[in-house]
Amino acid sequence: MKAIIVRLEEGNNQTLGEFNLYDGIEKLFSCKTLELPYVMNLTGISCIPKGMYRVVPRYSEKHKNHYHIIDVHNRDLILFHVGNYKTQTEGCILLGKSFAYIDDDELLDITSSRKTLKELLKIAPEGFKLEVI
Repeated sequence: MKAIIVRLEEGNNQTLGEFNLYDGIEKLFSCKTLELPYVMNLTGISCIPKGMYRVVPRYSEKHKNHYHIIDVHNRDLILFHVGNYKTQTEGCILLGKSFAYIDDDELLDITSSRKTLKELLKIAPEGFKLEVI
């Protein structure tokens, strides 16, 4: 399986995108993404660079079942994990059903993150290849 994240809006405050998972040419899953803005790939304040990655399932007490993005240059523990706000990304990628203004910071947030990640984990329990464009 292969996933593609198309970054739709790369601003100074955050990065919004579309995530699609494919098995060959068949689209299996689609959702929205929320990341930090790109800031020289700096830990904790930047989204990851565009490129190809391997994604594997992972478990931790903090994030429970989630995914780990492997081989991000000069970074480690980049994850797909649950969260709704830019402040919860920690340099990782949040997944959700849609964008909405949830809090009062005038930035789009992401909805239904827990449900979205759980659904993806069922569809791709072994992980997938990821291309960020």
